[in-house]
Amino acid sequence: MPQNTDSQESKSENQAITYKNRLNAWAIARLLSDTEKVIVARFRSRSDADGYLQHLSQISPNTTFQIVFDCQREEVVV
Repeated sequence: MPQNTDSQESKSENQAITYKNRLNAWAIARLLSDTEKVIVARFRSRSDADGYLQHLSQISPNTTFQIVFDCQREEVVV
C-alpha cells in the first residue's frame, strides 16, 4: 500500500521533529576524524542500514563508515 505523502505535518510548537522524520532513527555516518562525523543516509530499520553499509564499503573501501542510532537530534525541543 503506498504511503500518503500529501498529508500536512503537524505544526505544534513543541514538535520540532515531525513523526515522519523520527521514523528514520538508524543512520550511517562517515567518520572524518575522532570527533567529527557526517550523516550519509538515514533508515527506518537496522537491516536496511546494514545492507547499505555493505554497499558503501564495496564502492568506497578506503572510507570508514559506522551505523548509529540517532534517537535524539539537536532539533528536539523539550
